[in-house]
Amino acid sequence: MHKGKKMRKYMLLFLSLTLLIGGLWFTTTSAYTFAKGYFLFKTGTATAEKSRQETTSKESEPAAESETKALPEINNEVVSYESRPKQGERMGELYIPKLDATLPIFHGTDEDELDKGVGHFAGSVLPGEKDNAVLSGHRDTVFRRLGEVGVNDLLIVTTSAGEFTYKVRKVRIVDADDRTVIVPKPTATLTVTTCYPFDFVGSAPERYILVAELKSSKK
Repeated sequence: MHKGKKMRKYMLLFLSLTLLIGGLWFTTTSAYTFAKGYFLFKTGTATAEKSRQETTSKESEPAAESETKALPEINNEVVSYESRPKQGERMGELYIPKLDATLPIFHGTDEDELDKGVGHFAGSVLPGEKDNAVLSGHRDTVFRRLGEVGVNDLLIVTTSAGEFTYKVRKVRIVDADDRTVIVPKPTATLTVTTCYPFDFVGSAPERYILVAELKSSKK
């Protein structure tokens, strides 16, 4: 009987030691895990903060000269016309490299002007000026091959103010009564328009439109 009590005492002692050692191990492991996690968190935060500061610093640094040097703007202030053309007056030429065609431009879009060549819509700015310069022509005379001209082709206009090279960026086909063709533009633009379809018999119901941006000028 005495021997059995002694055995239980040893077993309880062993169990207590086991629980104590296990608790110490769990505590130190948790502490280590927590400490490791906290260290990684702080390190990551510091790294992120450092990265953010470097990015902010780079953004605040002045850009390289090649990045800040803007291309010269072509607008009304640098395009000079000594006088404005009069109705019916020949005011320049339109050269279309794609067609190897040189066409005379007359100020106005009445039949008198369109019978002689390309007409310049009097309500629009002159070629080379900032805004929308609009040219029109008959599909069965000066612009019979205009459908061959498309995006990235060049249109070169020569007037008393210089030579202006435009690059086509958009081709549109619109209804004959669509007035968006002559709306103002924020940059120097050349809009060339003719009746469409090209082989239509009678009064054509649509318009073929080339929208081009000014790329260079020579005085």
